[in-house]
Amino acid sequence: MNLRDLKYIVAVAETKSFVKAAEQCFVSQPTLSMQIKKLENSLNIKIFERNNKHVLVTEIGKQVIETAKRILQDAEHISILAKHEQDPFAGDFTLGAFPTIAPYILPKLIPLIKKKLPNLRLILVEEKTDILLHKLKTGLIDAALLAGPIHDESLIAEKLFDDEFKLAVATHHPLAEQTIINPDELTNQPLLLLDEGHCLRDQALQFCQLSGIDEEQNVRATSLETLRQMVIADTGITFMPTIAIQNNDDNIRYIPFEEPKPKRTIYLVSRQTNPRTELIKQLKNLCVNNNQL
Repeated sequence: MNLRDLKYIVAVAETKSFVKAAEQCFVSQPTLSMQIKKLENSLNIKIFERNNKHVLVTEIGKQVIETAKRILQDAEHISILAKHEQDPFAGDFTLGAFPTIAPYILPKLIPLIKKKLPNLRLILVEEKTDILLHKLKTGLIDAALLAGPIHDESLIAEKLFDDEFKLAVATHHPLAEQTIINPDELTNQPLLLLDEGHCLRDQALQFCQLSGIDEEQNVRATSLETLRQMVIADTGITFMPTIAIQNNDDNIRYIPFEEPKPKRTIYLVSRQTNPRTELIKQLKNLCVNNNQL
C-alpha cells in the first residue's frame, strides 16, 4: 500500500469512473485498474463493485476511502509544513471565491498579492459556496472568500468587511427619485434574484421574508451582471451588493435602505489545521487594509 494507490481509489470514488480517475491521475486506465486490484488483493477486500455501466463503492470500501482521504491530507500537510519552513510566503496557494464576489475583488486583490508576495503562486477557483466549503474541508483549496456566517468547527473565518445591499432600479422607475428606501415600499414590486445555489439569493430571501417582499418567480439570473441588465431593461428591481456597484451605471439608480440595512459579511475562511497561518494573515491584511477592496 502506498500514497499513489490511495490517490487512485479516492479518484475512482469521487469520479465514479475508472476512466475519468485515470485521466485525473495522469495514468492509463489499465494501470490504475491493475494497481487498485492489487490493493484489494493485498487487503483481501473489495473496495469497488464493477460492471460495464457503474462503479459502486462497497461498505468496507467507503470506510477505506474515508481513511485514505485523511491519510492523503496528512501527507499533504507534511509536505506543506516542509515548504512553509523554507519560505512561508512561497509555493502554491489555492484561493476560492464565490461568483458574486470573485469578479469584483480578485482583479484588485491579485496585483496586490503579486507585489507583496512575489514568490507565491496563486491559483484561483470560482465556485458556489457549497462547493467551495467541500473543497476547503477536503483540502482541495487552501482558503476561500465566503459570505458568513460560517458554522463549522473545523474552519476559521476571519472577517474582512461588511458589504451593504442597495436597491437597484432603472433610472425611469417610480422609486428612482428617492434617496432612501423603506422595505414596505417594495410590496408588489417585481423583485429579481439569482438562481438556486447562490448564497446572495439566500441572503436576499432572508431580508425579503422579514420585510414581506415577494420574489418574481418567473425570472432568475445566474450572475449579478445579468441582473444588472434586467434592471436596465425594466424587467424588475433587485438587491445589489456595494462591491458590485459600478460608477458607469448611468441607467441604474442605487438607493440605500433604511436601518437596519441589509448586508452580507465577507470572510477569509481556512481550515483550523492549515499550517500556513502567516500567509493567511498576510492575505487578510491585504484585503482589510486596502481601501480599493
